[in-house]
Amino acid sequence: MTFLHDLTATLSRLTGERRATIDTPTAAPSPLQPIDLTDDAVVAEVLDLAVRVGEVLLASGTSATDTATQVQFIAATYGLARTDVDVTYNSITLSAHRGPTRPPSTTMRIVHYRSMDFTRLAAVDRLIRGVRMKMIPPPIARETLDRITTAPHPYNRWIATFAWAGMAASIGVLLGGGVLVAVVSFLTTMVIDRIGRVLNRAGLPFFFQQVVGGFVAATPAITLYNFQDQLGISISPSQVIAAGVTVLLSGLSLVGSVQDAITGAPITASARFFEVLMMTGGIIAGVATSLKLAAIIGMDLPLISNTPLPDITQVPTKVLAGAAASLFYALACYAERRALTAAFFGGFAGALGYLIVQQLDTGPIIASAFAATVVGFAGGLMARRALIPPLIVAVAGITPLLPGLSLYRGLYAMLNEQLLIGISSLFAAFGIGCGLAAGVTLGEWGARTLRRPRILARTEELLRPTLRRTEEPRRPTTRRRRGSPEKTTQKERRV
Repeated sequence: MTFLHDLTATLSRLTGERRATIDTPTAAPSPLQPIDLTDDAVVAEVLDLAVRVGEVLLASGTSATDTATQVQFIAATYGLARTDVDVTYNSITLSAHRGPTRPPSTTMRIVHYRSMDFTRLAAVDRLIRGVRMKMIPPPIARETLDRITTAPHPYNRWIATFAWAGMAASIGVLLGGGVLVAVVSFLTTMVIDRIGRVLNRAGLPFFFQQVVGGFVAATPAITLYNFQDQLGISISPSQVIAAGVTVLLSGLSLVGSVQDAITGAPITASARFFEVLMMTGGIIAGVATSLKLAAIIGMDLPLISNTPLPDITQVPTKVLAGAAASLFYALACYAERRALTAAFFGGFAGALGYLIVQQLDTGPIIASAFAATVVGFAGGLMARRALIPPLIVAVAGITPLLPGLSLYRGLYAMLNEQLLIGISSLFAAFGIGCGLAAGVTLGEWGARTLRRPRILARTEELLRPTLRRTEEPRRPTTRRRRGSPEKTTQKERRV
C-alpha cells in the first residue's frame, strides 16, 4: 500500500495540479459573469477576441481542431455558449447564436502570416488560462492580446541564427558525423538563414527561398568533397546536406497537416499538406540544381552509402545530439526558458526511443512513429507541469528525426537514373514524416486521457462558488414559562 501511495503521488507531481490548454474541456463552461447578449458592442468585442486568439494559434501551426476548440471555449467563457466555429486553412469564422428573437453575430479572421514564435504562443496560452480561471474582462483581455501580438521577439535575430546553425550541427552529429561535419553544417546553415532573411524582406515567395536554401545546403558539401585530398580532410557530404535539408524541413507545418487529417479537418489538411509538398519540392529543386551544376563542371558527385546502425557506445552521443537539436530549434523559435528545458527533455526522449527501436531492426518508419509517440506523450505531461502549449515540445522533439537523409538519398538516386531506388527512398521519407506526425497526435491523446483535472470531474464545467453556513455559538436561553407564546429559535431564523 505504501508503494502504491508513493507511485500515485509521483504521478500526481508529474502531471501537475494546474491545468494547461491540453486539458481544455469539450463542454461549454458555466460563466460566472456572463456578458449582456443584447449589447452588440460587447458581443462583437468577445467574438473579435476569440478569433484573434485563434489567429495566433493557427499561425503557429496548431491544428484546426484544437484552434476551433480554444476559440469556442473563450466565447463560451463569456456566455456565448451556442457558437459555430469554422477553421479552414487560413480563415476563422465564428458565429454566435443569441436566442430565437435576435439575429446571430458573426465575425471572420484571415491569417496572412506563418510565425513560429513560441514566446507569443506561450503568452496567448497564459491569456487563455487567465480568461478561463480568472474571468478577465473582455477589454482587459483584448489589451493584453494587443501587447502580445505587437511585442518584439525576446531574443536578437543573431541569436536565432546561431540557434539554427547549432541545430544543424547537432543533427550532423546525430546522423553520425564528426567535428568537421558539425562545423560545416553550422556555417552552411548560418549562410542559409541570413540569405533567407534578406530574400524574405525583399518579398520573394517562400518556394523560391526554399530553392535557394537547398542550393546553399548542397554546394559547400560538394565543393569540400571534391577538394578533400588537397585540403587533407575526409568529409561525408550527405550528412552535411541532410542536416541542412532537415533545418529547411523544420519550418513546415507537417505535424499540423497530419493532425488535421487524423482529427477530422480534411480541407485544412489537404491545403496544409499541399503546401508542405510544394515547399519540399523547392528544397529538392535547390539540391538537384547544385548536383547538376557540379556534374556539368566535372565535379565528382558524393557517393551515397548505407549508414550502419549506431554502436551501443555511440548511443549516448547521439541522444545528447538529438536533445541539443530540439533545444536549438526551440531557441530559434524564440521559446521561453522553461520551454527550452521541456524541449530538451522531449528531444532526449525522442532520440532515445528512436535509437532503441532502431536497434531492433524495425525500420525507420516504425522507429520514427514510436519515438514521436513518446515525444507527444512526454510533451503533454510537461505541458501540464510547465504550463506551456504541448505543440512546443512536440514540434521541437520530432524535428531532429525529420527525413532529411532519406529525402536526399531519393533525390540522388533519381538524378543518377536509379528510378526505383529513388522513388522508394522518397516514399520512405513520406512515410517517416507521416509516422512522426501521427505518433505525436497519438502521444498527445494519451497525455490528455491519462488524468483528468479535478475541476473537470463529472460535470466538465467550472465549479460555481457555494455559500457555506457557519455555526454560530449558542446563546444561553432562559426556561420558558408554561403557557407563554413560543419564540423563534436562532436556527429557525437562519433558515
